[in-house]
Amino acid sequence: MSDLPLAELDAFSAVAQERSFRAAAKLRGVSASSLSDAVRRLEERLEVRLLNRTTRNVSMTDAGARLLERLRPGLAEIEAALDGVNSFRETPMGRLRLNVPGVVARTVLPDIAARFLSLYPDITLDVATNDAFVDVIGEGFDAGVRYEESLQADMIAVPIGPRTQSYVMAAAPAYLDRFGTPEHPRDLLQHQCILHRFASGRVLPWSFEEEGRELTILPPARVMGETSDLEVAMAVAGHGIIFTFSEFLDEALRLGQLKPVMQPWAQRFSGPFLYYNSRRHIPAPLKAFIDFLKAENRRNG
Repeated sequence: MSDLPLAELDAFSAVAQERSFRAAAKLRGVSASSLSDAVRRLEERLEVRLLNRTTRNVSMTDAGARLLERLRPGLAEIEAALDGVNSFRETPMGRLRLNVPGVVARTVLPDIAARFLSLYPDITLDVATNDAFVDVIGEGFDAGVRYEESLQADMIAVPIGPRTQSYVMAAAPAYLDRFGTPEHPRDLLQHQCILHRFASGRVLPWSFEEEGRELTILPPARVMGETSDLEVAMAVAGHGIIFTFSEFLDEALRLGQLKPVMQPWAQRFSGPFLYYNSRRHIPAPLKAFIDFLKAENRRNG
């Protein structure tokens, strides 16, 4: 088996991790058919099926799962060795893989990413949006972005974007004319509200602070959604009170489509952080991004 080509092993690893020939091909910048041929050749060499293929999805066999588990450290070492050559280049090159929550992908990352990529034309940015806290290393990402999560001891966090953000409550003027304006969080129990449900199915209650104590309310839901666009549109249409990131409501508030409600109860919190594993080799694209963020933070004070 000593003549097994690394290209076939890398093709299998990419498809196995993405659970899709098309997605893996997009990340690798090759055709799905070329990856399929490479995996097929590998299976023929090993005389064992590694992937189960259907028209809808790809899944690993037990043999494939075991092979991927053993391959990951070796391929990571090879990638680190190749990435080390980047230090001899004037500018780093390669792919930067980030896992970020939806609000960051929409309101924080675009401006930062645009300026970063302008400085590093040979870096490719690969962003996955996920609101759940994930194992960035196990899922094949270089780093993740989250809000004040409890990180493991070997993780390092670097501020990215605004240092403080806020949740703002608002409702359409027509809704307030019809149902009145709440003045205290407890009043929300008598109102119609627009709640956000995460992809996991979890619905977060609304949290407030009163004289140093946390007050948590799960108000009645007239609308429950998984996208901010839908939720804001329903609030503008007068179907309930919304409580969400101020960035999502700025335009509707500016146009008078929504009116702020219970402003003294607006919730302020720390902005997001980029986090990565300090014990793992830091690829050149990630190192460049970390240095870029640190310079931004110093410049912004």
